Amino acid sequence: MIQTSNLTKIFEDKKRGKITAVDNITFSCKAGEVFGLLGLNGAGKTTTLRLLATSLKPTSGTASVSGFDIVKEPQRVKEKIGFLTGDTGLYARLTAEETITYFARLYGLHNSDLEKRKTEIIKLLDMEDFKKGQVDKLSLGQKQKVSIARTVIHNPPVLILDEPTARLDVISARNIVEFIKEAKRAGKCIIFSTHIMHEAAKLCDVIAIIHKGKILEAGTLPQFQEKYKIQELDDIFVKIVEEKR
Repeated sequence: MIQTSNLTKIFEDKKRGKITAVDNITFSCKAGEVFGLLGLNGAGKTTTLRLLATSLKPTSGTASVSGFDIVKEPQRVKEKIGFLTGDTGLYARLTAEETITYFARLYGLHNSDLEKRKTEIIKLLDMEDFKKGQVDKLSLGQKQKVSIARTVIHNPPVLILDEPTARLDVISARNIVEFIKEAKRAGKCIIFSTHIMHEAAKLCDVIAIIHKGKILEAGTLPQFQEKYKIQELDDIFVKIVEEKR
């Protein structure tokens, strides 16, 4: 459902000149699969996801999402994705439920369809206790659940999740991980960026290690373990980065 081919993004900086944030990356992700992008801060994870979500245009190369080209058909791509970024895009004065309703209407849901989907999401994310709470009064974990609800209210086939558990406590992070597992069981195609190795090991069917804009290596965790004779993903990550940087 996601296919990239030599995807590249170069930024122009007055002081540093050309900066290649994403450097000729090629990968694919299928329905019912979690594809993990692992990398340090500044490795190119977020830029890659923004390209796929059509927030940025590639300098060269291309990608398709659900068969739609990210450059030629950006609106069709947006209809097929749920994009969770570090910027939650939440309105402080709305309640959690009002926020979900607002974004549902933006996606064209109305009346009984809206109410049915909203009820499903609130139950799935265990939001009943705070659905009437004003956003600026919610905890960080609760706000992240509202952000995820906003992201998936239109039931998109593709989820693009940029470090969804960053800065969350253990319980909140666990809840988000369980939600991603449920989305996978529902057949969603999921791109998941993180630098939290144990989450990647638990969630990802395929892991791509990205460093300085390049995908150094991609494969399953068992494939990495067999190749490098190392069991822990964080040790594998460090070895690959040190060997290939």
